[in-house]
Amino acid sequence: MSFGTLLAIMLAGLGGPLLGILDRRFIPVVIGEILAGILVGPEVLDVVDPANGMVSFLGDIGFAMLMLTVGMHLPLRDRRIAGSMRDGALLAAIVCLLALPAGILAAGIAGTGHAAIYAVVLASGSAAVLLPAIEETGLQGAAVMTVMAQVAIADVITIVSVPVVLEPGRVGHAVLGAVLVGAVATVLFAAARLISRGDWVHRVRLLSKQRHWALDLRLSLLALFLLAWVAERGGASILIAGFGAGLVVALIGGPKRLSTQMRGVAEGFFIPLYFVVLGARLDLAGLFNTPAMLGLACALAALSVLIHVLAAVILRRPIAGALAATAQLGVPAAVASLGLSEHILSPVTATAIVASALVSLAVCTLGVDMLARSGSAASAPDGAPAPG
Repeated sequence: MSFGTLLAIMLAGLGGPLLGILDRRFIPVVIGEILAGILVGPEVLDVVDPANGMVSFLGDIGFAMLMLTVGMHLPLRDRRIAGSMRDGALLAAIVCLLALPAGILAAGIAGTGHAAIYAVVLASGSAAVLLPAIEETGLQGAAVMTVMAQVAIADVITIVSVPVVLEPGRVGHAVLGAVLVGAVATVLFAAARLISRGDWVHRVRLLSKQRHWALDLRLSLLALFLLAWVAERGGASILIAGFGAGLVVALIGGPKRLSTQMRGVAEGFFIPLYFVVLGARLDLAGLFNTPAMLGLACALAALSVLIHVLAAVILRRPIAGALAATAQLGVPAAVASLGLSEHILSPVTATAIVASALVSLAVCTLGVDMLARSGSAASAPDGAPAPG
């Protein structure tokens, strides 16, 4: 790998912000990053080789940091969400149940099997997409909190399920590895809570703020890489490691500068790099040349909207909230990355899954716009904290 390759990846990563500049509405940057990755990948310009060892390793770091930010975005410390947890849990449960026959239907359309994989993708949500959209539009209220609770629960259930549905023959091994990662994450959380009670910790953190040491960021990354190493040694996925580290950070809480610093490192470099590399691994031409795979992408996108809307109708919740909850990012990306790495999914199947996820981001944006225009979600007053 050369600096020229790195330059090409970073230039491609600017495709995401470019979409935001061209359109005033909220557009997840991942759309532009993946499309730019397809452009610089072997299918078009052939500038970035995703099979290169260093490119692949940097992409793995980006994947781990993506899952870290997914965990960090879960509003675990937001007390306002507690009152909406019941409805959110019911919505998530209904969506999960509806995703089972929907996954079977999608597998029948594609003729590939993988019904369980499609069901997990359909049931997934994305707090990492929804929360920034809500913060940017300044929404709050019961409808918004219910959607956030639903997506947070869906995130946890589906992310934990990904390794299981990808390799059902290694369920025992995957579960043991996940338990090991969870045990280490629990120890880290307990140790952090215990240490945080000391006055010396507050003095050190204040000194870090004054002298720009970024200790909170360094310790968060240390926890991430420790859990990733444990996952690697224990045979678990770095998906679980990244998500576990994010949950630890979300539960402990941290200064606002930690989120700012993490965004600088993760969203400024590693996550865009990951999505560019993921885009370079996809087979867009194969998708359009294979009617069954194009049908799979359309089916996954349509079925995701359908089951979320049905769940909202059953519980008499706003349709706008159901559309906002359809956003998918971490789980489809994880399924595509891990499926390609383990040769479980073909490039064209992974492309269909990612394509349906990109459609879901557009549907989420529509749902957030509808919530902003409706009377069911009031805008946050001046000075009020944003959700999460």
